[in-house]
Amino acid sequence: QVPLVESGGGLVQAGGSLRLSCTASGIMFSSYAMGWYRQAPGKQRELVATVAPSGNTNYADSVKGRFAISRDNAKSTVYLQMNSLKPEDTAVYYCNAFFRYSDYWGQGTQVTVSS
Repeated sequence: QVPLVESGGGLVQAGGSLRLSCTASGIMFSSYAMGWYRQAPGKQRELVATVAPSGNTNYADSVKGRFAISRDNAKSTVYLQMNSLKPEDTAVYYCNAFFRYSDYWGQGTQVTVSS
């Protein structure tokens, strides 16, 4: 059973915005560090942003000032607000939940930014 389901991807023009959502089930969401990663064709998966149970956030340099990660523990959901999107942001975006020895991944959602 996959406990993470992403949504919100799609096609957007450069300069536009998208909001990704990832809803967890079957885990104690508030205890997990949550993250967004992405993988572009022919490239390795890379970290985009993380949010700790405390609410502390961390961002890749390439998205700082443009993307914002947030979590709603009551809804077991983590969000990624993506603004000022660039063609190089095109990738499959994956949600991750990590706590001690548990490491879960969503199925991914495609984000395509046209120039």
